[in-house]
Amino acid sequence: MPEYLIAFNQEWVPELTEDDLTEANRRLTPLLAEMEAAGVWVFGGGLEENAPVVGVDLVAGKPVVMDGPYAETKEHLGGFCVVRVEDQAAALHWAQKVAVACGWPQQVHLFGAPPEA
Repeated sequence: MPEYLIAFNQEWVPELTEDDLTEANRRLTPLLAEMEAAGVWVFGGGLEENAPVVGVDLVAGKPVVMDGPYAETKEHLGGFCVVRVEDQAAALHWAQKVAVACGWPQQVHLFGAPPEA
């Protein structure tokens, strides 16, 4: 069964108070339980906005570790979940529920098929 990434960029999240975060969590908790009960939840989570980001690039064919994202990066992944569902329509169904519970937009991406062993 295909897996889909439901994700948002941190820039899409409005300024939130502690009360706003508590309310969003109150809405998300039963949704996560619903997703688990439906058997679609694979995993997910929010990313720490102020945590250091480390990149790995190839230089002359060798991996080089670099601090931080590239300066020109304007968007940063804020959080995500992975769902295993029948098709894109089902993924969009859950993404709509996530968007309502969070209060900000979500994107849906289909994962490619894993390589054959």
